[in-house]
Amino acid sequence: MQLTQKETTLIKDLKDQEKLCIDKYTKHASTAVDPQLKSLFSGIAGTEQKHLDTLTQIENGTVPPSGSADKPLPTFTTTYTTESTDKKNDCYLCTDLLTTEKHASHLYDTCIFEFKDQGVRKVLSHIQEEEQQHGKAIYDYMATNGMY
Repeated sequence: MQLTQKETTLIKDLKDQEKLCIDKYTKHASTAVDPQLKSLFSGIAGTEQKHLDTLTQIENGTVPPSGSADKPLPTFTTTYTTESTDKKNDCYLCTDLLTTEKHASHLYDTCIFEFKDQGVRKVLSHIQEEEQQHGKAIYDYMATNGMY
């Protein structure tokens, strides 16, 4: 498969976004206080790395499979019942990453319409759905802990 110049530019933009996501999730996992949040962020960082690898395959002319069945979203127990410095820290990290996921999902939404190859569109759509699931998991954590 040969990408157009526009598609090549869009793949570069998507790869830059995924690199930012990997960096943020990795750093935020190391500064999160709640072990549930550390685990969530670490797991999502791994998925973001898979997204980057998939985009690299597309950039190199290969259309990878669109992905497997969706994984169930994690469930959380309440960690924070009162305001504390730790809760404020973890809330900040969640808010930052939720905003990042909104941006990533929007970027994928735009890019999906710009690719001519239906297989690539399907792969990008699957990644976008996973980005939305990341946002939902962060929202669920925040709601469980009175942060949203």
